[in-house]
Amino acid sequence: MITILDAGLNDIKTIQEITNITWPITYGEILSKEQLDYMLGLFYSEEALAKQIENKEQLFYLISDSESIIGFIGIEHNYKNEAITKIHKIYLLPETQGKGIGKKVFDEIQNMALENNSKALLLNVNRFNTALGFYKKIGFQVAEEVNIEIGNGYLMEDYVMEKKF
Repeated sequence: MITILDAGLNDIKTIQEITNITWPITYGEILSKEQLDYMLGLFYSEEALAKQIENKEQLFYLISDSESIIGFIGIEHNYKNEAITKIHKIYLLPETQGKGIGKKVFDEIQNMALENNSKALLLNVNRFNTALGFYKKIGFQVAEEVNIEIGNGYLMEDYVMEKKF
């Protein structure tokens, strides 16, 4: 059984551990090691995560199966003051992939979005990320192609994907 648990400041180390496992696998063939390290520091340092949690820039949740924490999400309801829930972060440990867990997590996110009067889910995905096919399979469509400058001369080359409901 998959459970979504509220995450807070005490869970930063767990979020970082999951990130340090998933990011090299997810982005290792897409991004240089230098860009990967830069982005981890930018988005997942203890300070960055604490700020996001304390300022409620994102609501963080841990994903648990019956035995352990297997992933996390970071979402924002009423994104840009619209009836949209933005999924900023969603990572599951590699050994859990392909078991239907991702679909269950997205169903839970959609339920949370509906409870907060959202009419759509939104996420960014690297244009070369293999998760793109999964997102399309569960109902997301590419809404836009964006290049986001993040400093140090690095770009995030993303698709903005949307799922309306």
